Amino acid sequence: MGVSSRHLAAADSRFRERALQRRRQPWRRALWVLGALVLVAAIVWLTFWSPVLAVRQVEVTGVTGADQAAVVALVDVDKGTPLARVDLGAVEDRVRTRRTIAEVSVRREWPSTLRVRTVSRQPALVLKNPQGQLEVVDSTGVSYETVSKAPAGVPVVRAASSKGTTKEALEAALSVIHTLPVDLAKKVTAIQVSTANLVSFTLDGVKVVWGGAEDADRKLEILKALLATNPDVVDVSAPDTPVTRGGPSPSPSPSQS
Repeated sequence: MGVSSRHLAAADSRFRERALQRRRQPWRRALWVLGALVLVAAIVWLTFWSPVLAVRQVEVTGVTGADQAAVVALVDVDKGTPLARVDLGAVEDRVRTRRTIAEVSVRREWPSTLRVRTVSRQPALVLKNPQGQLEVVDSTGVSYETVSKAPAGVPVVRAASSKGTTKEALEAALSVIHTLPVDLAKKVTAIQVSTANLVSFTLDGVKVVWGGAEDADRKLEILKALLATNPDVVDVSAPDTPVTRGGPSPSPSPSQS
């Protein structure tokens, strides 16, 4: 039985259609690739060069007043700079040059804000230097500000030597601040540093010879016990052999009882 001309025509039409589709496929793929490249290029341009996602404002948190203005100046990023092109690490490094700033982190907040989070240094003590200036020192031993008057509740450390205070001696003074509980620390009126191994202070009218930074917790335990004897002087610089003067003989130290 022969194949009808209608069937032959239909088969030929399907063949031509498949052939045409095969010829079209490379062009379609090329168009899809071209479209994808255009889209990627548009996104890159929008992100890195377009003013649409550029810096319009810098927000600084954690500080106020003069410190905030100084931080904004240190950020030093021109308005209109694409946010994605801001070097966050470089901004953080510049802000860290402000000595009153203890910590800083910078992040992008799309579409147009550069957010700078800062943490200010907190005073642990005030160091009276050989020139008579009052330097505010934080808990890590960094001197970050000179003031005309010590902040309320912050003890003043005086160097016994005209050469000033070494880093080690300052750390010994800080060990006193870190070790004393609040109820005792607020009664400290003066701290004197001779060397890193000879720190003394006045505690509620009692002169305390503390020594160096070692054995701080044990010294505190002995100091509390000896303060109950109402002495004029307590020496815990050698905690194995504590000494008091101006009051009854010292009771055995807690470590000896």
